[in-house]
Amino acid sequence: MEINPAAIQSRFLRACHRLPVDRTPVWFMRQAGRYLPEYRAVRARYSLLEICAQPELAAEVTLQPLRLLPVDAAIIFADILLPLIPMGVRLDYSAGEGPVIHTPVNSYADAAALKPIEPREALSNVLEAIRLVRHELNGKVPLIGFAGGPFTLACYLIEGGSSRGYLKTKQMMYAEPHAWRLLMGKLTRVVTDYLLAQADSGAQVVQLFDSWVGTLGPQDYREYVLPYSQIIFRALKGAHIPAIHFGTDTSALLPMMREAGGDVIGLDWRVSLDQAWNMLGPDVGVQGNLDPAALFAPKPEIGRRVVSILEQAGGRPGHIFNLGHGVLPDTPIENVLTVIELVHEFSKGARS
Repeated sequence: MEINPAAIQSRFLRACHRLPVDRTPVWFMRQAGRYLPEYRAVRARYSLLEICAQPELAAEVTLQPLRLLPVDAAIIFADILLPLIPMGVRLDYSAGEGPVIHTPVNSYADAAALKPIEPREALSNVLEAIRLVRHELNGKVPLIGFAGGPFTLACYLIEGGSSRGYLKTKQMMYAEPHAWRLLMGKLTRVVTDYLLAQADSGAQVVQLFDSWVGTLGPQDYREYVLPYSQIIFRALKGAHIPAIHFGTDTSALLPMMREAGGDVIGLDWRVSLDQAWNMLGPDVGVQGNLDPAALFAPKPEIGRRVVSILEQAGGRPGHIFNLGHGVLPDTPIENVLTVIELVHEFSKGARS
């Protein structure tokens, strides 16, 4: 995309464009979540889906961590499964067990029954929350929008919720290719339109959470996922905002994820940042990749791990510090703050 480097002041946006920064930017997946007392107070009164349905409440939860932590970006509070509801999927969240899909997709007929939607209408609550947050932020930090990747959404739909081996998903891929193509085509259209609508509503970066692609081998990823992800990232180029491509357990897939698209590739903790960046090549940024469990370690150990990641990045433009997945519910807030301060302080020194 055509950019004017001098016009980009945010260190997070500069890193997304692989421009020099004064300090490495840092934000956290699930930075609005159960580790915050303020969020727990809201959840005591409202369910996850009730928060997402009310733009003012979703905006408030989005802004909560920014009042406590000097992070370099906000991410809109939503859920990756929200687009499935207007498509006709019945779902809820069981305490401690995650999402439960009451109308799983088991056949071609089930996939055909999923309704096409217009996200600007069906998901207007999320888009309004984005507009509210942008207004409240008033340029302090950029706002990230997001959606689940088609493969990850398909996994939830077919498995009926979370899964370990994704056996039902793979069975459909292998044995019912027509059903798989129909399902992935529908989900790809919805995700593409949804992300473009978020960009139009004020999201300055978008992230595609294809969290479960690491369950696939390279050949399956190339055949059953990559073409659909490419459609999304090619469409996002027309939005003229950076896009982050994230998955977990993806060390064997990184070159193909780069091929699929994204200005920044998210890394989990199962791969060394420097080795991953070498695999990806110099023309893409990287995000990551501290193990979320490390935030429960003593502060000296946290510091050792943070510095190791920053040393692997070597001050190269394009590094965004993050965890390899989301903040865990019981994470001590003071340890999250310690990571932010260490990243900012060490990376400043590394550039001086």
